[in-house]
Amino acid sequence: MSFNKYFQILSLAVLSAILISSCSGLFSPAADEPLQLAEFTKNSVTVTIYLNPPRDGINSLSASFVPAEGLHLYSKDVPPGGVEGLGRPTLLELTQESKMIAAGELAENVPAQIPDFEPKDLLIYPAGGVILTLPITLPTGKDWVDDEISLTYMACSDTSCKAPVVGYVLSVQIPGNEFNSNQ
Repeated sequence: MSFNKYFQILSLAVLSAILISSCSGLFSPAADEPLQLAEFTKNSVTVTIYLNPPRDGINSLSASFVPAEGLHLYSKDVPPGGVEGLGRPTLLELTQESKMIAAGELAENVPAQIPDFEPKDLLIYPAGGVILTLPITLPTGKDWVDDEISLTYMACSDTSCKAPVVGYVLSVQIPGNEFNSNQ
């Protein structure tokens, strides 16, 4: 098994462990599991969005970005336009129209690295997947509501890049913050 394939499998296992271990009483079907909201593949990256149960009273959204074998993604801390026009950040964001409210900073499950090429401040994640997590506050109410998030990423190999996905708006359905009291 190649290192990249091993890393992708390991990343998915880590995602499951992180999401499950951070859960404490959510809505369905098992109270301690994250709720998958969406999944799609675009420009050689599979993105899966999860709503995590509350931890210390705060919910969070997670996005798992898994590029095709041999590709890497860029750090969440890369400027929006890249560095010297190269690369794009990997981001999970709420849109201006979102009913959710950010309740903290975007976190990554793997640290970005200094690349072996110039420019050195174009930080990259190791080849394979990365999980970004954003603490959020759900909208008021007991009902499910239509909402949206924004995703940005760019997958590259050592020799070429896929077209960047910038500000891709994804529609999701989320529960209101009082949803549990309905059950």
